[in-house]
Amino acid sequence: MKKQSVRQLALIAILGGMAGVLMLLRTPLPLMPPFMDFDLASLPEIIGGFALGPVAAIGIIMVKILVKLTLMGTNSMFTGELCNAILSIAYVLPAVCIYQHHKSKRSAETGMLCGTLICAVAAIFTNLCIIIPFYANLYGMSMDDIIAMCQAVNPYVTNPLMLAVLGIVPFNLIKRGVESVLTLLLYKKISPLMKNYIRQ
Repeated sequence: MKKQSVRQLALIAILGGMAGVLMLLRTPLPLMPPFMDFDLASLPEIIGGFALGPVAAIGIIMVKILVKLTLMGTNSMFTGELCNAILSIAYVLPAVCIYQHHKSKRSAETGMLCGTLICAVAAIFTNLCIIIPFYANLYGMSMDDIIAMCQAVNPYVTNPLMLAVLGIVPFNLIKRGVESVLTLLLYKKISPLMKNYIRQ
């Protein structure tokens, strides 16, 4: 039992490390706010959570943040990392808890759909109440300046509400949707390897 626990901790560390590296491989999306970059960091988190449970999923998220801070530090006085952790938990935890209640492809799909919607709502809060005000204060900008930056990418973003409707929510739906599809494609192939590693 002790050996299995050590192996599970090692697997959490490995998956967290993978998520941390994926977090650094970011790319912008067309028509999306310029301060939001696409990555696949939550893929190891949700696959690990499905295989190992919700506590392990949170552990993977925390390791991811530590890896990112170790490799790149913070340029947001940790507010960016805090928001990233909040959104990862908002997406992963509902999905994993629903899947753990009844393990099936349908429950995994339902869980990831719920997690995606919860994350999209949480992203409105984290961006409009934490991230944007932080950077606005840091660089001496106003909300109008932020909106103007977003208008350069998408001319229909004319106020904070439209930023949420046309930028923040669609970005998170796309990001979590892609991660969910990849999870459905990869989980059944990867999970037996993880479980066999723990049982050895």
